Amino acid sequence: MSLDLEEQYDKIYRYCYFKLHHQQSAEDITQETFLRYFQRYNCKGKEEVLKCLYTIARNLCIDEYRECRESCEAMHRGGIQECVCGDMQEEQMITRLAVQRALDKLQQEEQELLLLRYVNEVPVAAIGQILGISRFAVRRRLLAVQKKFGMLLEKEGLYEA
Repeated sequence: MSLDLEEQYDKIYRYCYFKLHHQQSAEDITQETFLRYFQRYNCKGKEEVLKCLYTIARNLCIDEYRECRESCEAMHRGGIQECVCGDMQEEQMITRLAVQRALDKLQQEEQELLLLRYVNEVPVAAIGQILGISRFAVRRRLLAVQKKFGMLLEKEGLYEA
């Protein structure tokens, strides 16, 4: 089964947007991810390709976040108070807000796990490789995060157990 790189492009973009909350930065990093992948890697197999792509994207997002933070700190030292590293939309539906509130109560690692598995449909084994843990550990963490997220959604009035 071959990997649909166009589909993966969209998923990598969503992953980058999740990490950065900034459309232009996510687009730039997604392009840079694929550029670096095609220039430097010759991965074989679907899971190895996914591992390469997500590792590149994750590292680029970390670099981008650090650069933005340093830029904001420099602006603050210069007397400029407004610095926006993300462009989250102002108007969101009530459901989206409730889901976001529930997600915000999860740890960053838990959010990333949900995104990789359920939004981008990354296989459990590939997530294990990306995060450097066994697939059994991924499954245990997913079950725990699902339960926790379900309880948070229930508190928001969006889910009934």
